[in-house]
Amino acid sequence: MAKGGLSSARLTRVGDVLRRHVDAGLGPGAIAVVARHGEIHVEAVGCLAFEGPGSRTPMAADTVCRIASWTKQIVAACVMTLVEDGTLRLDDPVDALLPELADMTVLADPNGPLDDTVPAKRPVTLRDLLTCRLGTGTVLAEPGTVPISDALNALEHGAGPGDPPPSPDEWIRRLGTLPLVHQPGERWMYNIAPIALGVLVARATGMSLGDALRERICEPLGMKDTALSVGGESVGRLATAYTRDDATGALVVEDGPDGLWKRPPAFKAAGSGLVSTPADFLAFTSALLAGGTHRGRRVLSRSSVTLMTTDHLTPAQKAVSTFVWPPGYFEELGNLGWGFGVGINTRRTPLGPSAGSYGWYGKYGTAWFNDPAEGMTTMLILQFTEAWGLPIFRRFWRAAYQAIDD
Repeated sequence: MAKGGLSSARLTRVGDVLRRHVDAGLGPGAIAVVARHGEIHVEAVGCLAFEGPGSRTPMAADTVCRIASWTKQIVAACVMTLVEDGTLRLDDPVDALLPELADMTVLADPNGPLDDTVPAKRPVTLRDLLTCRLGTGTVLAEPGTVPISDALNALEHGAGPGDPPPSPDEWIRRLGTLPLVHQPGERWMYNIAPIALGVLVARATGMSLGDALRERICEPLGMKDTALSVGGESVGRLATAYTRDDATGALVVEDGPDGLWKRPPAFKAAGSGLVSTPADFLAFTSALLAGGTHRGRRVLSRSSVTLMTTDHLTPAQKAVSTFVWPPGYFEELGNLGWGFGVGINTRRTPLGPSAGSYGWYGKYGTAWFNDPAEGMTTMLILQFTEAWGLPIFRRFWRAAYQAIDD
């Protein structure tokens, strides 16, 4: 047994899970992290890409990866530093910094016309944004069937064909012209509230979102490779992202080293814009697990971490809230809840994270959870947009938790 209460022999099963995934051709490489009581086990299998220079570069703890919706947790932590220093208050309306969201209207019928509205019963607060209870979010519908779905999708398009996406300020202006789908605080809706938080952070700090994240979270935690874009020599460590071709079923490049992350994203930065490395993100998750400290330095107060990692959704809100991905979020017997930018396990999963564990997923096949009951962090990193539903996730958590040996 190693010092962290993990069986060295059983930890080899984590590598076996990754190799099975890569050998099946489901990705050129994969990385897993299992950390417990100060012991850190990193398993990296395969290479950064199927073809090209990356095909000769092994996956490693310093591989740069698109972390997509893991960005939301880092932004939420940054917001909490602003609450701690008195710049923001959780239950204050956001009108002062986001006047575009003042005096909102709400659809009388979520599926109805955009001009059939009622006044919002109260202002939108910072707590609403942190808990995804702004009143609007992703609405999945066939084009032309639900007006608000079409309008929300159009927010991210340029003014004309071929034009770049809107700036954060233009995006929030457009958002403010639309009615909310539901009353503020009424239910959970994904994705738009975290993006709005990015605009709020930039305005509250007087600096770009990237600079605010670097100053308040990344530099204090030593996260030197975590940023909104990849440049310089770091490009050589960026894993290629893949997706599945609808026509052939083959894996094709979705984003390569010279792709989207060569430049900072526009309005979506706070929702899904960061790249990071397993080593960097472990510094962040470890600080949360330690109650806000990292290597003797306090980055967040213990009370802030508690607020972030507590389920803020009521049973009634979960009953009416739907999710877009991964499947079955609220539908699985109320297994999960939501804190500030982070998902909460409300009961133990079979051979997986305990009740009270927290973490989240990312578009490119990334998943992490901190488990305070076990003093444990588990992290799986792929770069494949169609990874959800693959057996690697279930197998990874089973192998990681079977390695506990105390």
